[in-house]
Amino acid sequence: MSHPHFTPGVPGPSDTAPIPAVPAQPGPPPGPPPGPSRNRALLLRGAGLVAIAVVAGLVWYLIRHDSTPEQPVAESPATTAKPAFDYKLAEGPVKATDCAANAYSGAKKFFQDNQCTSLARALYTVQSGDAKALVSVVLVTMPDAAKATELKQLTDQDGTGNVSDLVRDGTFHDTDAPKLSGDQAVYESKASGPEVTIVLTDFYYGHHDKPLLEQIAKNALKLSGKLR
Repeated sequence: MSHPHFTPGVPGPSDTAPIPAVPAQPGPPPGPPPGPSRNRALLLRGAGLVAIAVVAGLVWYLIRHDSTPEQPVAESPATTAKPAFDYKLAEGPVKATDCAANAYSGAKKFFQDNQCTSLARALYTVQSGDAKALVSVVLVTMPDAAKATELKQLTDQDGTGNVSDLVRDGTFHDTDAPKLSGDQAVYESKASGPEVTIVLTDFYYGHHDKPLLEQIAKNALKLSGKLR
């Protein structure tokens, strides 16, 4: 039996057909190549994070420390005024129009030459701790501010007389009352327009506290409004 002739290198009908090439699958996109551009991107990203951190820190600081300067809070009159005292009316007010008849020494002479318009006198007691004080408040109204200033300048001097308080003239009957025209008494005065307020005060029972007595006298000047 003869065999078919075989020629090397020439494919015959029984040869296997070549397998087609499989196309490559797409992979992830390549990252930026290493080099200056990649380093720049990293630097920019880091700078952005630093900027965010700085802004966040600044916001937190402003929340904790309000940048608006605090405005000074106005103190209430109770804290800024002189110490408050409870003045209790003990006598008066006694009112008159003849000031010369209710004054002594140089003040009496002044009123004889310069008639006042009106006169009001009263006595108050003040308790501060264990200390009790008697306070004389006198309100004199002169025809004008100039005469009121003259009267204040006169009574502000020692030994020139004054308007008689209600203890001195015997109106107030209290055997324990201090002598308000004595050496231990504290004097205060104020002129406002045609009005002059004169205050004399001293402690009961020989108590001594000059600073406290001065505060009582200064505060008592405002009581003149009750004598109008």
